[in-house]
Amino acid sequence: MKLYEVPYGKGRQQVLLPEDKVSQVLLPPVTEHPRTVEELMRDALAHPIGSPKLDKIVRPGEKVVLVVSDITRTWAMFDKFVLLLVAELNRIGVPDDDMSVIIATGKHRLNTAAEKEEILGKDLYRRLKVYDHDPAKEACVYYGTTKRGTPVWIDKRAAAADKVILTGGLSPHIYAGFGGGRKSVLPGIAAAESINHNHNMALTDEVGGGVNPDTSIMRHNGNRVSEDMCDVAALFRPDFLVNVIVDAGGNFYKIVAGDWYEAWYQGTKDVMKLQGVATRQKSDVVIVSGGGYPHDISLYQGMKCYAPGAAALKQGGILIAVLRCQDMEEPPEFFDSFRYTDMLEMEKAVRADFTVPFYVAFYMCCLARSFTIILVTEPENFAAAKKTGAIPAATLEEAWQLARQKLAAQGKQDYTINIMPYGGDTLPVLG
Repeated sequence: MKLYEVPYGKGRQQVLLPEDKVSQVLLPPVTEHPRTVEELMRDALAHPIGSPKLDKIVRPGEKVVLVVSDITRTWAMFDKFVLLLVAELNRIGVPDDDMSVIIATGKHRLNTAAEKEEILGKDLYRRLKVYDHDPAKEACVYYGTTKRGTPVWIDKRAAAADKVILTGGLSPHIYAGFGGGRKSVLPGIAAAESINHNHNMALTDEVGGGVNPDTSIMRHNGNRVSEDMCDVAALFRPDFLVNVIVDAGGNFYKIVAGDWYEAWYQGTKDVMKLQGVATRQKSDVVIVSGGGYPHDISLYQGMKCYAPGAAALKQGGILIAVLRCQDMEEPPEFFDSFRYTDMLEMEKAVRADFTVPFYVAFYMCCLARSFTIILVTEPENFAAAKKTGAIPAATLEEAWQLARQKLAAQGKQDYTINIMPYGGDTLPVLG
């Protein structure tokens, strides 16, 4: 027997396991000698991917719009790298007065003044005009329709600019495969009608089919949600892109710049180099942690480890998620989605008014039908955990005993276990 431990809130959870049953402990690579954001930005702008340099694209006298993500993406540290981008635009001859910022809220709520300042930093917030995107159709301009039927309505302020530069953080995404890039256009600055049509492709064509298996984490090619987002961006034609990749330690790992598609696509490969972990085999049991505080502050944040965990798990296996969830039911729009007791009714409601929190809740309910999910969390969260289809447990040791009982009931003696201490930053890649 060997003692294993994983992060849990600001502490750890431990469990004794038979060492010969543990197939692998999957850990994300860490950048040992991270480069500064200044170095990475200088290199990215000096060697744009699939594009001329920025000073060949943007001219003095032109109005430039910078698209940045909202308060939910501050991990990308816009206040650090966008400041350098603005400095480069100033050097080219574009004054602050000729620049504005659109916060790509998609269908998210508006950002407060304090949140806008947090996103951009005090200096840029004071210097530049900053707007929240308005997803109402009347606040957008029509660009056409994609081959998959998505009507393309884009923010009027972006449409009126001489040049548009997309910025964002590039990371895995539960149904778009990867974030960043084209997501700054849709959902970022698109109308609600456009967003709804695109996001519904994350579900099967047939009502009752649930989640579309092709729209999954780490997948772009063959993922119709992502490919349709690219078609939307191609109709809008952004002029330049700067996307950052951040490692599990919060360090800037890579910055890609250049063509909105080519630079982003290269960035997805860099994400896989950073977070992709060679995995020997799918296992019967996966023990996955969100990585501790603040990643497991709520179930909505913590469940980002579910999809990577499921990727390392055999069909019908047991997923033990270790998430403290001190704010279990935040945000309300997410947890209120678990009020449905009928999966078909829940799916119909998601299709009628797709939001990311609603889809994530539905996705979790679908997972609970494909796998046994045991959630290690605080006892006061037990009733809420049951609403999601999970079996609650107060400790990892207790969860393991429940898993052992289920394995025994299935007659499985030769079972395997994968352990993922930092599930939100680990992408299992089968060899």
